[in-house]
Formats: sequence, structure tokens, C-alpha cells
Amino acid sequence: MTTTALRGPSGVFSAALTPLDADLSPDHAAFAAHAKWLLAEGCDGIALLGTTGEANSFSVAERQALLEATVAAGVAPEKLLPGTGVAAFTETVALTKHALSCGVTTVVMLPPFYYKGVSDDGVFAAYSEILQRIGDSRLRVVLYHIPQMSAVPISHAVIERLLAAFPETVVGIKDSSGELANMEAMVAKFPGFSVLAGADPLLLPLRRKGGAGCITATSNLVARDLAFVYAHANDAAKAAEVDAAQARIVAARNKASKYPQMASLKAMTAHRTGDAGWMRLRPPLLPLTEAQASELAQA
Repeated sequence: MTTTALRGPSGVFSAALTPLDADLSPDHAAFAAHAKWLLAEGCDGIALLGTTGEANSFSVAERQALLEATVAAGVAPEKLLPGTGVAAFTETVALTKHALSCGVTTVVMLPPFYYKGVSDDGVFAAYSEILQRIGDSRLRVVLYHIPQMSAVPISHAVIERLLAAFPETVVGIKDSSGELANMEAMVAKFPGFSVLAGADPLLLPLRRKGGAGCITATSNLVARDLAFVYAHANDAAKAAEVDAAQARIVAARNKASKYPQMASLKAMTAHRTGDAGWMRLRPPLLPLTEAQASELAQA
């Protein structure tokens, strides 16, 4: 494992679901309660308004309002890692400045993603323009590599350039590609750079290679197990307990992946809380059928 101190976040961060009201607007009170529950379950922080949180189905104003309401409800800003990267880089600047105004200093940032096949020069130029326009020394950015959704991968060459240009600001990456080898390579190549797994089962092997932790969807269900694995991944005395927790994590991930993941996670959260409102998703995403939700609940 690396002994270099990490500049970015470390631990278990939940890619939190966003509950919706009957009119499909974000339910601020339910979200704040969910965030507090996740922290009590062992999460080190809440990565709200990401892919699992349906962020790209919400307007800038809706995203800002949810963040403001969460902080106002008593969730500490330093525990929040909102997603601020959108297709228009000027709106990314606005969302990130707004987060800073709420006391949040670490954000997860997609590159602009509408145009596909852009060069490394283009990806670097976008991030560089955004960070220069924000121009705030408090800011810490976790890059968001999710090529299966964005179709705009973040290469090692881009990371190297960003670290050279913004060494105090660009502090980590959430890798949701599912490619463990890529994560391990970044840990080895960029000492002190926080490499966070975007898939729950990969926390354990990545942690054993010096990874910083995870930002994952199934943490909405198994945060306690993820926190245990994070804390004891390299503790030989707890190997059996770690293996058991890992098995539960993998089982939960597989269960959530039988049907569309976000709908499944919301259905299981509805079952856990007894609040059927958790079933709602904003179109084009659709909730599970009653039969599907019942099957997951019984399993």
C-alpha cells in the first residue's frame, strides 16, 4: 500500500438516491433524513446529485435548492460531495460556486459530455476553463470517470496535465468504469491522488492496493458493511468478517442489478422505510412494477 498522504477524500461515500414528491420534484426533507441515516450507518460522506441521484434529470435551480435544504437541515457541508458537472461548462461553474457558497468544498465533476469523441486536449481545456473561472483556493475536485454513461473518458494523460496545472484543486477521481486495473494503475501512477471505486464489490481489492475508498450506489443499502470492509480490508485478524461483509455487499449489488439499478434501489429503500414515495423516479426512468418490487422485497 502507498504511504503517501492522500490530498483528496477517503472512506465510504454514498452515491445517494434522490427521493421525489408526488409532482416529481426532489423531496428535501426525505433526502436530508436519508443522508443522516447513511452517515449513521457508517458513511464518511454523501455524494448527492450524481448518476444514482438522477442529477441530470434536474435543473440547476433544483440542484441548488436540494443542496441548500440539506445543509439547512443540519447535514454538515464537509460531509457533502455534490455532483456539479453538466454539459454546459458555465453551468458547471455556477453549480460549483454555489456549492462553495453553501460551505461545501469538495465536488464530483463530470466533464462536459454531450459531444462525443473529443480529444484529451478538449477534455483538459474544459476542466481548465472551469477551474480558472471558479478561481477559489478552497475548492477540491474529484473527477468523474464513467465512460459507459458520459462517453467522455478521463485518460491518465488528462489527469497528469490537470495535476500539473491545478495540484491543490484536482485531488481525486471516482472511477465507475468497473475496470479495477485502471484504478490500480492510477493509485500507482499518481501518489496522493484519491482513487475511489464506483462499484461496491471493487472497494475491497482497490483498498488492498492503496485505494482511497468508494462512492457507490449499493451503499444506500449496505453502508455498514462497506464501512467495515474499508476499515478492515488489510486486517488479517478480521479476514473472515471482511469476507462475510464482502459477500453481503456483492449479493446486494447483484440483487439491485437484476432490474434497472436506480429503480431497484428505490424499491428496496421504499421497503426499508415503509414509504412508498421512494418508488418514484423522474422520466425517462421508470419505477419497478409491483411484482418486481415485491420479488426484491421477498428476496
